[in-house]
Amino acid sequence: MNEHRITPHLRLLLATAGVAGLALGATACGSSSDSTEGDSQRLAVTITDDGCDPADLEATAGPATFEVSNEDSSVNNEFEVLDGSLILGERENVTAGLSGEVSITLEPGTYDLVCGNPGNREPTGTLTVTGEKQASASDPQLQKAADRYATYVDEQADELVKRTAAFVAAVQAGDPGAKELYEYARVPYERIEPVAESFGDLDPAIDARINDIAKGDEWTGFHPLEKALWVNGEVTEKDEETARQLLADVKKLKGLAAENTYDPFQLANGAVELLNEVSQSKITGEEERYSHTDLTDFKANIDGAYEAFALLEPALRQRNPELATEIEERFGDMYVALRPYRISHDVYENYSEVSEQKRQELSQAVDALALPLAEMGGQIAGR
Repeated sequence: MNEHRITPHLRLLLATAGVAGLALGATACGSSSDSTEGDSQRLAVTITDDGCDPADLEATAGPATFEVSNEDSSVNNEFEVLDGSLILGERENVTAGLSGEVSITLEPGTYDLVCGNPGNREPTGTLTVTGEKQASASDPQLQKAADRYATYVDEQADELVKRTAAFVAAVQAGDPGAKELYEYARVPYERIEPVAESFGDLDPAIDARINDIAKGDEWTGFHPLEKALWVNGEVTEKDEETARQLLADVKKLKGLAAENTYDPFQLANGAVELLNEVSQSKITGEEERYSHTDLTDFKANIDGAYEAFALLEPALRQRNPELATEIEERFGDMYVALRPYRISHDVYENYSEVSEQKRQELSQAVDALALPLAEMGGQIAGR
């Protein structure tokens, strides 16, 4: 794989990594694009230059799978279901000619649909859900996994606040150790990044890169401070203000995460999203373009994906032991591939010093892991 591009194979793999079998008891209704497959509820949506087609969908409460396609739009490539500013489900990188799926559990109500791009979350459609409020997951094993994941997220959010507070203090004091603390602070964030992304504008506030910022908008979060430390070489009053806002935002994330609950199948979707993060911005070196601490982020994304897999693994092994074993082995291979670059427990080698050949080897390990991991959600749903 070229170090600056996602291979067509991996892009297709990640775009189609939706969890196809999560709809376990609802009946499709409302739109002519809907279809039923046994007891499954499936809704078809096409991304166009103008937004979602159809713009208005109807569904019944319960698990649902959105089949998302993009025939020829070069303007838009993401699909999201929003409850206010909260992202209930999304499928990213559905570029022209590709398709994908995203599965969520729907409660009665009205939701916004977005067919846009990372810089545009303006609603382009509406989803109306009728029926009765759904009970919790009927499989105790899966619900246990979801509950334990909530605990994991809370632990990581706590650690994020502690590490960010130390980083911010160092920035404000002009401490040269701020660079080391920057890398260290980002680890828990990268482990739970899909959770942060679900809270709408909070992820961009914390983690936006310069190219993610629309003209005239303020650039906040970790990365302007990264630039200040590695490129500018000095911290201004504006940077100190950015640091204070960053700490406030991660504290807000901690509070929101503490109130959040998880559908068991969100774990499977989240694991795939973390692999997507690796392939989009870590392998390419775009994420940490000033500090080149991409491998530390890379490892944290893999750790977060592995946590989701490990919690779901008992249920998966009952349904498909061969797939569970394959995923476990591929994670092992991924960690072996990363091991030569490890400096300390949470910190890895400067990515600018990693050769193109070595980057290709890391990319191949990601590819090999992504394929079986993308099958996990459908398997735990009994498909």
